[in-house]
Formats: sequence, structure tokens, C-alpha cells
Amino acid sequence: MKKTEQEEDNPYEMVYTADPKQTVTRLDKFLMDRVEKISRSKIQNGIKEGKILVNDQQIKPNYKVRPNDVITMHLDKPRGLNERVQPEDIPIDVYYEDDDIMVVYKPPGMVVHPGVGNHTGTLVNAIVFHLKGAILPGKDDAYVDRPGIVHRIDKDTSGLLLVGKTEHALAHLSKQFADHTVKREYYALVWGDLKDDKGTIIGNIARNPSNRLQFMVFPEGDEGKHAVTHYEVVERMYYVTLIKCHLETGRTHQIRVHMKYANHTLFNDGRYGGDKILKGTVFTKYKQFVHNAFKILPRHALHAKSLGFIHPTTGEEMLFESELPADFQECIDKWRKYVHTRKQIIEEEISEEDPGSNTEIIEE
Repeated sequence: MKKTEQEEDNPYEMVYTADPKQTVTRLDKFLMDRVEKISRSKIQNGIKEGKILVNDQQIKPNYKVRPNDVITMHLDKPRGLNERVQPEDIPIDVYYEDDDIMVVYKPPGMVVHPGVGNHTGTLVNAIVFHLKGAILPGKDDAYVDRPGIVHRIDKDTSGLLLVGKTEHALAHLSKQFADHTVKREYYALVWGDLKDDKGTIIGNIARNPSNRLQFMVFPEGDEGKHAVTHYEVVERMYYVTLIKCHLETGRTHQIRVHMKYANHTLFNDGRYGGDKILKGTVFTKYKQFVHNAFKILPRHALHAKSLGFIHPTTGEEMLFESELPADFQECIDKWRKYVHTRKQIIEEEISEEDPGSNTEIIEE
């Protein structure tokens, strides 16, 4: 989201600039994908009342967004702005903090924002307690549901998150994310042996119409949001590969969806089918080995390892790195051990179960 100078005086004005590769999309759908707690009827009424403009011009309710369009919304006070979040004394790992920003480490299993079924125990509850009632960006003196959070990662993804502590910092950091200048590197363990050491996956991402809990790639670009993921192989372990991913865009479940699309689903990603044995031998010992690895890492294998950005006040280029969590590292170590003993295991299985077979599962 890109913000104008006018927004410094009006925190309820929101400005969005469509990507240069934006597909032609109805304005109401474009905004519903980006604005929380807003209905199609509210958008339609806002257009009719002249509260939503495109390129500073009034438009019709059926207007379709095109590349580089600038959409300006003059919103009423957002519902829930003064909803109080209970500060909770939950330990958080603060990697860096000054008067403007915080960089925190989110452990796997922790929800970022309060929501349905997760009103307490979230990272936001912990941050509100940590800041001890300090005035939060655009929120006056209220404890609210998203204090300074610039971006998010999934509950079962571990890694670094950025928090803006002032209105200026939040706007500056949000613009860096909107401009795709923030450097984010993720480590992922995926099924299969990737053909190339490096590559790029490009494909629009939208919600799966057959399963609302999933997202999927629309390769023809007829709907969804433009998404680009760059990957590089870190270590090959026969049936799984450790990779690092650089996000050029930041779509919901982007790495998980793009790697599924590339036939390299994340290891133990239950939502996208990675909690089954997708590659490897048919032998019993191997199956038991994989199930034991699932137990060691009982979630999808994804970690937000590094985060780089420009400090909103000093202009300094900042880069933070985090180590893999213990369960992720233990799972990798287990696969490394398997690689070293693979030949012996296969020889034993062949002699015990089927002397004439060396069949491997090759489909996903």
C-alpha cells in the first residue's frame, strides 16, 4: 500500500497502487482482497458517494482496475478501532528495538493477530504488554487488534516479524512492503529433488474455489494477485530438498502455494498435501523413518530466516538473521543421517522384503 502526504493528517485515507502486472479486475474485488472488514456493498456505496476514487477521478461501481491505477479510499472510522486487546505477559524474543521499530521472533504455533478462536495468547497480546500501553500507530491511547504490525506470517511458520512503533514508521515500512523493496529470505524443506539449483516461480495466486482454506495458482493470469518467488537449493537429500526462497511479492501462503504448483510441496504441509509420503522408496523402514520425521516437525517446514529493510528514520539499511527452530533443525539432521545411511538401508530392505525390487515412488 502506498500512502500520500495527505494521509499523515487523515489516518483513514488509504491509497493503493496496482502492480504494473495487475490483471484487469473489478474494483470491488480488488479492494475486498486488500481491506479487512469491508463488504462489497460498502465499497459500492463508497464509489457512489465519491469516497473511492481511481487516479483522482470518480468512477462507476463496475470499474475494473488496470496496471498502475491509484485507488484512494476515504474511509469512516474503522469498526473495531477501539476494541481493546488484553495485554498478556507472554515472553517474546525481541531481536531489535528502538523508538521507531521492533524486530521480533515469532515461534511456530503462535498466532500473530487476535481473531476468531484466538482472542488471547497471540503475538499482538504480547506486544501490547511489552509496550506497556505506549501510544501505538494511529490508535490514540487504545489497545487495539493490530498495534504497528506491518506484515504477518502463518501460525505454523516461524521467524522474524517487523513492527512499526510510530505512525511515520508504520507508513514508511508499509510503503517498502508495497514497493517490494523489503528483503525476505525463507528456508523451506520441500518434497522431491529440484531439477535446477536456482529458479523463479511466477503465477497469480487466489483462493481455491473448491476449498476455501487453500489458495492456488492461476497460471493464465485471469484472476488472483501477481506473485513471484525466487528459490535456490541449499542442500539435496534425495527425496527432500532444503531451499531458500526470496519473496518479490507477499501473498497469502505464497511459498506454500508456489512450491505445490511446482510439484515440490512443503514437507508436512497438511493443508496442501505435504503430510503424506510424496517421494521415496516403498520400503517399510523408509515409511517409518518419514513418519518419525513428521513427529519431529509436526507442521509445515517453513521459516522466515532473514529480514532486510531501510530504517524509517535514520535511512540505515538493516538486516536481521534468525536461526532455524529446534524442530526444523532436528528434522533436517534426521534427513542428513538418512542420506549417509541410505545405501545400507536400501540393501537391507531389498534382501528382507523383495530381493528383485528397487521400485521408487516418483509421482507426487
